[in-house]
Amino acid sequence: MSKSWEKEELLLVLHLYCRTAFGKLHKHNPEVIHLAVVLGRTPSAVAMKACNFANLDPDLPRTGLKSTSKADRSLWSEFLENSNEIALAAEDLFEQKVKNSPGFSSFVSAELESTESLREVKTRRVQSFFRNSLLISYESQCAISGLKLPQLLIASHIIPWKDSVKRRADPTNGILLNGLYDKAFDRGYITFDEDWRVRLSNDLEAYFKNSDLCERLLNIEGRPLLMPKRFLPDPVAMEFHRNTVFEKAYL
Repeated sequence: MSKSWEKEELLLVLHLYCRTAFGKLHKHNPEVIHLAVVLGRTPSAVAMKACNFANLDPDLPRTGLKSTSKADRSLWSEFLENSNEIALAAEDLFEQKVKNSPGFSSFVSAELESTESLREVKTRRVQSFFRNSLLISYESQCAISGLKLPQLLIASHIIPWKDSVKRRADPTNGILLNGLYDKAFDRGYITFDEDWRVRLSNDLEAYFKNSDLCERLLNIEGRPLLMPKRFLPDPVAMEFHRNTVFEKAYL
């Protein structure tokens, strides 16, 4: 009889799923293999469990395996209900059990943590989870311009960070945008309508009238959002943005 999956194990697999492209969720991926060693599982078992999370996203055109368990569904529901809490738990486990395990190499420096307060550490971990999820979902390209340079891309919250603690790490509450569009979206100068096309603030042209950025920003009116491969943006969250963030830009 196969060993039941503990919640901590599922959290680590969810963490892997959110930061790994579909094409790399297989038993030959070094990260899958490493996590399997940490968990005492086979790479095939870890890959299959990660792919099962795709089956729990009803908006995906592709689906994972059909063998999702009650524990899988329970964790997914918790993630949708309070992404902030689940992301923190997953990031903490990743730091403790994976990142610091023998053989794991990372390009992320851990030196800052010793000088950060606990609150700053938690904020950084949630932001890291959220950004990595969006980079994978949008294939590291701006959802408006298609720019594929991760260093210039921002993980933008639809419902702002300050307005919903529970949705701070929720990938369906995010869109990946380049720096200019992120700032305009965050300040309410642009939004998306019900058909996921760009809307511009009525007063935006006046602000950019004599700017070199005028044409670059104003010519995106009506442009469709480049949809992600997973974690489709939430229409309810975008309605909140239109009614609460966007309207404030010019009322």
